[in-house]
Amino acid sequence: MKKILVLLFSAIIGFGACSKKEENPTISEPTESILEIKTSFGNMYVWLYKQTPLHRANYLAHADSGYLDGTTFHRVVKDFVIQGGDPNTKDTIPSNDGNGGPGYTIPAEFVDSLKHDYGSIGAARTNNPEKASSGSQFYIVTDKNGEHTLDKNYTIFGKLLSGHDIAYLISSQTVGANNRPITDIKMDVNVVQKTLSQLKSEFNFIP
Repeated sequence: MKKILVLLFSAIIGFGACSKKEENPTISEPTESILEIKTSFGNMYVWLYKQTPLHRANYLAHADSGYLDGTTFHRVVKDFVIQGGDPNTKDTIPSNDGNGGPGYTIPAEFVDSLKHDYGSIGAARTNNPEKASSGSQFYIVTDKNGEHTLDKNYTIFGKLLSGHDIAYLISSQTVGANNRPITDIKMDVNVVQKTLSQLKSEFNFIP
């Protein structure tokens, strides 16, 4: 009799557990952090490579804090790159554009499989033996054939998931001295979360 009661009690608990699962069938799908770069020309979405963890963490932190908001694409060269992320571009002194940053550099993270393909995101830098990257300035490759002479000289840390046409349009704007656009092209950079299903459906991308 005791054994029957134990089995019956176990069955009741089991049924209760099954009932709870049926009441809450939805299991949250994990998400990935990507960057959204908003401009007056349209929005670009960026996948940050996990193979370059230092650069990935750096730009996620900048986007999360708003550090890059209001900076401009201060150097644009058609069929080459568009470059931005310099906090100096927030002021009204064009001559200092390209010289600013957060006061630190990031060690180079060269990965054989990451190359300067069309839409790749690379870290700008000054000339230094270690090829360490700027702490905030980056560029987007707009040459549809890529810029592979830059491979292993500048760290590639991401790629466009969408917005190649936006980047190319920005690269085609009228420029003045030092390839600085005549009209400021400001950016607003945010971290957005996408599920794996959303990455596939919205960007045809599977990590």
